[in-house]
Amino acid sequence: MARVVHGDLPVRFRYTPGVGATTFLEALRERGVLLGSRCGSCSYTYLPARLFCERCFAELTADTECGPGGVLESFTVAHAGIDGEPLTEPVTWATVKLDGADTVMVHRLIDTPTPEIGMRVHARLRGERTASIDDLEGFAEG
Repeated sequence: MARVVHGDLPVRFRYTPGVGATTFLEALRERGVLLGSRCGSCSYTYLPARLFCERCFAELTADTECGPGGVLESFTVAHAGIDGEPLTEPVTWATVKLDGADTVMVHRLIDTPTPEIGMRVHARLRGERTASIDDLEGFAEG
């Protein structure tokens, strides 16, 4: 069971994606591709791109396009928001292993009324992109 600590602590922060994620987000914005990093030593492909291999610590470069198709590995349907408020419409979150990647991505599952583990899905990108993870609208059946 998840624990919740209630309180009134105003916290503001700014997230900076770092070098690897910046390269991933810029490729998403400019070329409409999901860019990963493949380790030459381990033959393991990380998505989004990473700077080093988490298995053998080799230096990596963001040079491997993955997807846009992939396999639905798991999903959950959220009926409440992050603060426990009821959502007007439920949101389905999914982990997807994109073609060419060894890791999974977490994002929304959209336009998929009856999701099933193992089904093929594809990345749906927004028309206008700003180098944000929201440039990826989500994953849809097909």
